[in-house]
Amino acid sequence: MKIKNATSLLCALAFLVTSCSTMTTTSKDNFVPNEETAIKIAVAVWEPIYGAEHIANEKPYHARLTNGVWIVEGSLPKGAEIGGVAEAQITKENGKILNVIHGQ
Repeated sequence: MKIKNATSLLCALAFLVTSCSTMTTTSKDNFVPNEETAIKIAVAVWEPIYGAEHIANEKPYHARLTNGVWIVEGSLPKGAEIGGVAEAQITKENGKILNVIHGQ
């Protein structure tokens, strides 16, 4: 059931991104202008895949911009020495989701 919902969400996002690809923007900041926006998009994608409670446990989230791509990551819980976190790669220019993974 989770996979079906995640697949539906990813298809909807892909359609949205594809539909928006013909849109133009005159903003120098593009569609994902800052860390806050990148994090909101990443969380919206992660929650249906990994569960809202699991993703909430990975706060605080961090985002960095590298070559026009926002890399957004969760944090390991305090005291955790091993484990993985959610990661999403999102283009600044158009908000396209390039990759979503979760380490182990």
